[in-house]
Amino acid sequence: MPSSEPTPASSPPSSPYRTVLCGELRSANVGDTVSVAGWVARRREHGEHLAFIDLRDHTGIVQCVIDHDVDVRSEWVVKITGVVRPRPDGTVNPDLATGEIEIGEADVEVLSQAKPPPFPVDDRADAVDETIRLRHRYVDLRRERMQANLRLRSKVNASIRTAMDDAGFVEIETPMLTASTPEGARDFVVPSRQHPGTFYALPQSPQMYKQLCMVGGFDRYYQIARCMRDEDLRADRQYEFAQLDAELAFASRDEVLEVIGSTVSLAIEAVTGTPVGEIERITWHDAMDTYGSDKPDVRFGMLLCEVTDVFAETGFNAFKAPSIKAICVPGGAELTRRRLDELTDSARRWGAKGLVWMRVKAEGLDSPVAKFLSDTEMVELTERTGAAEGDLLLLVADEWRQTTHVLGLLRLELGRPPIAEGGVQVRWVVDFPLFEEIDDATGKPTSAHNPFTMCHEEDLGLLQAAAAGELDNPRDLLNVRSQSYDLVINGWELGSGGVRIHRSEVQQTVFSLLGISDEQAERNFGFLLEALRYGAPPHAGFAYGIDRLVAILAGEDNIREVIAFPKTQSGADPLTGSPGPIEAAQLDELGLRLLPPTT
Repeated sequence: MPSSEPTPASSPPSSPYRTVLCGELRSANVGDTVSVAGWVARRREHGEHLAFIDLRDHTGIVQCVIDHDVDVRSEWVVKITGVVRPRPDGTVNPDLATGEIEIGEADVEVLSQAKPPPFPVDDRADAVDETIRLRHRYVDLRRERMQANLRLRSKVNASIRTAMDDAGFVEIETPMLTASTPEGARDFVVPSRQHPGTFYALPQSPQMYKQLCMVGGFDRYYQIARCMRDEDLRADRQYEFAQLDAELAFASRDEVLEVIGSTVSLAIEAVTGTPVGEIERITWHDAMDTYGSDKPDVRFGMLLCEVTDVFAETGFNAFKAPSIKAICVPGGAELTRRRLDELTDSARRWGAKGLVWMRVKAEGLDSPVAKFLSDTEMVELTERTGAAEGDLLLLVADEWRQTTHVLGLLRLELGRPPIAEGGVQVRWVVDFPLFEEIDDATGKPTSAHNPFTMCHEEDLGLLQAAAAGELDNPRDLLNVRSQSYDLVINGWELGSGGVRIHRSEVQQTVFSLLGISDEQAERNFGFLLEALRYGAPPHAGFAYGIDRLVAILAGEDNIREVIAFPKTQSGADPLTGSPGPIEAAQLDELGLRLLPPTT
């Protein structure tokens, strides 16, 4: 049932257009003479001189009764003045907050006429092609869904700022025009008119600037930052995005997790009304081993099961591998052979050598490979996985990283619920590896997160030994744990952070291991290295995506639905027609020439 409480007034009482908002009116207002203003949501004719107009503003809809001729049409902007009265018996609308009353004796003043809208301004627009919705986004934004999403976003931003202010943080804006630095994604670059041939870059994050704030003595910095990355777009990624960016000096990892966890919890509670409680932590290794993902979706089961030892003495050559894992799909025995073949193809596409499937039947396991397995192996496999009749077992045998990766993707493919289901499940993922791979050609590792994250103190000796060339096996570097951490909600990576390297000699050691020469380090990060030499305190920080947080809380599977003016999947903006060409005179002014398109 709609609430009987009016929405708090948000229009100034001195407005010449309205004395009250449409959605505020209730039975308590009966007898009041009021003025409302908004868009005509619907007009219904009842006889020659009687019409009903549903008038809409951002608070809701109110029915107005017009007993004289008036020319108004869908989406015209009007002001209506009249007397609030009860609806006649039998016409109350229980689905409408204002459904017990109407505005009668109404006079209409047309404030603005409108062309017929390109699509219905209601939930039917969800079925409209997204390009059309985005081309006319100003119309799309009038819909209740979009109004709710963007006002929810405003509430989240407000709760974040309140939480950060209460925790003693200082809001500091960092530059939008900065230097290009390799941070794992392509930069958006901006040519300089005054310095032809040189370029600024739009920030992928304020990472180095916030570290400089720590050197500058601001113990607690934050901003709701705009960031840009030239990456392929998807449901949870746009070229430009908003994030809460924070940094703390003289702080441990646990202090950062407590402070950031509190801001996220308060934002969630502000929207849902339900406290989150203490956020559980899981190590990166356990997340991969159990869920097959470093951003685990814990809303459903189908956990990865270790079965390597079950096949320790197997005669099945495909299972003679360092790691064998399985997932049990409840009721999955009903999947068709065609679907199982599709899953096998997907597993191979994701890097597996193959996929073994087994249907659990009353008489045992039904599988093309069953003839290669002993009765003992099949019984132990069934017991280990907890499989029951009607279930399906999927197994992958390979290196540990590959088995967990492939089964993690299969788990999501077969079991992941929509983002709006299962509640809001939050986890900290900690103790990521500092490096994720060793290049066989160069022997150099690659950063798992970024080159500015500190390793665990107990792993520092291993790092230094590698830099000195004293490791017998370069792959031992993969055992170095970083003091980095991710915040994950419902399987979406909300954000990342870490304890920073605040000593220049350690930073240079990491650069050296990554194959970044002193000259390259000075060219790309010289100002940061120089700042670290002037007394940098220990510091740590975090950043999380506001677009993603709002999408989860709004129950949206795509962040475009919580951004006022997003780009399409292809990166285009149908509203403004961007990206587009610029005038030759502008190119001349910037000292640029366009190359012919490649064929």
